Amino acid sequence: MHWSTRITLPLVLSFVAGAVGFNPRAYTIYSTSCRAVDRVLNEEVNISIEYVDVNPTAEKSIIMVHGWPSLWSSWGYQIEEFKDEYRMIAIDVRGFGGSTHPADVQSSSTMTDITGDLICVLEHVGIKSTICLGHDWGAEVCYEASRRRPDVFYALVGVTVPYLPDTGFFADSAQLAAVMPKLAYQVFFENYTTAAVAELNKDIRRSLRATLRTVNSAPPDSFLTSTSTFLGAYNNVTEIPPVPFFTSDDEDYFVERFSIHKFDHTLMFYTRGNRYGTWQSTQAQGNYTIPQPVLAVLPLNDPVADWVFAANYWKSAAFLPQLTTKTMEGAHWPHLEHPRMFNGILRAWLETLEHSFTPAQRVFSDEL
Repeated sequence: MHWSTRITLPLVLSFVAGAVGFNPRAYTIYSTSCRAVDRVLNEEVNISIEYVDVNPTAEKSIIMVHGWPSLWSSWGYQIEEFKDEYRMIAIDVRGFGGSTHPADVQSSSTMTDITGDLICVLEHVGIKSTICLGHDWGAEVCYEASRRRPDVFYALVGVTVPYLPDTGFFADSAQLAAVMPKLAYQVFFENYTTAAVAELNKDIRRSLRATLRTVNSAPPDSFLTSTSTFLGAYNNVTEIPPVPFFTSDDEDYFVERFSIHKFDHTLMFYTRGNRYGTWQSTQAQGNYTIPQPVLAVLPLNDPVADWVFAANYWKSAAFLPQLTTKTMEGAHWPHLEHPRMFNGILRAWLETLEHSFTPAQRVFSDEL
């Protein structure tokens, strides 16, 4: 998650929570064993990646990758919208929900490692070429997966966070927080991972409610600005209101799935070892361009960052020759906050994409 906001916790919502007709409990959870590396033990291990597989007979497919803190079911609105046209694979990223993780959280889950998990799932279900749809850190996974394996991912959609190519020097959390103060919580996650996990695990429902907010039902101003606590901004809030874009059952499902492995291995996105490993691998390879069609959907009301500015600052477009950028209302979770608007943007882009590609053209050469 890269998000915060300035407004305080009103209970009045501007939309109906929950995807109409979507019941995550109605979907079968599948699992496959994938090879991973534990870099502390210096050995290969097996992990399990759990996923749902919707409309498996469809010709076209989309693999969906969530961010932090989230699950496969966060794509409920998109599953309901596109399930009759696409085969939809929604995963629980390693360490989330029922998916497992190497014992080491500090250095054993680079973006390259998570790309390997996507390939593992796709091979297991027999998909050779697909679209990658990711939100938050999941967007960064899709960018990295598409950069590394253009032979598999023929197009991608990044939601909220734009492509941030690792072309320059490595920057740790403290350096990033010096520029964007709302990233201070990432310093806490990086430097005090064990303490952060303990804080998050103390009350899983409260941790999820604190984070999954919207513009109209927002956290305290100081949320995400501390380098020594994540939830401290809520100390004076006795009960955090329910997640505004979930039904009560949606929220219960999230709590149940997060209770399986808790937050124990979900902070791998933030650790220095994994971030440096991702940067080092990209630098060594030296290829920053993603030639496939890309849709970037950037929210306009995410106070932690102006993502349009960030995309321009990092010169994303220079490395994405087939980039389409769309902006929309919403804080950090636009596909959940304003699903009709988001799905309309996605549908229009998919229609243009599919009209321009034959099945044989849905393959780009593997540059690695």
